[in-house]
Amino acid sequence: MCLAIPGRVVQIVDEQNRLAKVDVAGVQRTVTDSGFGGECHLDANMVRSAIPSLPLDDIDLLIIENVGNLVCPAEFRVGEDVRVMVASVTEGEEKPLKYPLMFRTCDLILINKIDLLPHLDFDLDRFLRNLDTVHPGVPHMLTSARTGEGVSEWREWLKHLPSHAAALR
Repeated sequence: MCLAIPGRVVQIVDEQNRLAKVDVAGVQRTVTDSGFGGECHLDANMVRSAIPSLPLDDIDLLIIENVGNLVCPAEFRVGEDVRVMVASVTEGEEKPLKYPLMFRTCDLILINKIDLLPHLDFDLDRFLRNLDTVHPGVPHMLTSARTGEGVSEWREWLKHLPSHAAALR
């Protein structure tokens, strides 16, 4: 939902076909079959082999969802300009300490499912301290895909993505 940027075409490469039932106005979804061959994550060669099947002239923003656990995807760049991680509050506040490389390699952390905080034993301040331990100063946003909270902030960040990417180089 947060990828529907008015006046822009957004292409999503969804290797796990998770968005098959999601109807998002303004977002085109493309599934490529780059063949995992038993691998637990995407690598640059897989992405490169999928690129020719995409209408690149019509794409303003290409989002590549890597798959697998929080170890393997952190170790391999796939040609991205920026790396954003969606961390769910349902997974616990210790995740940054348990998977430091994943959090350390990200340019932005989306802390999602915040609508569930009243129902969970999740200490947001502790999560943020743990995040600061492994990646001091990394930008983060609190979001809820269910309620839309934080989505406009994420959308604004995406609109300024070229300047974010340039600043990170």
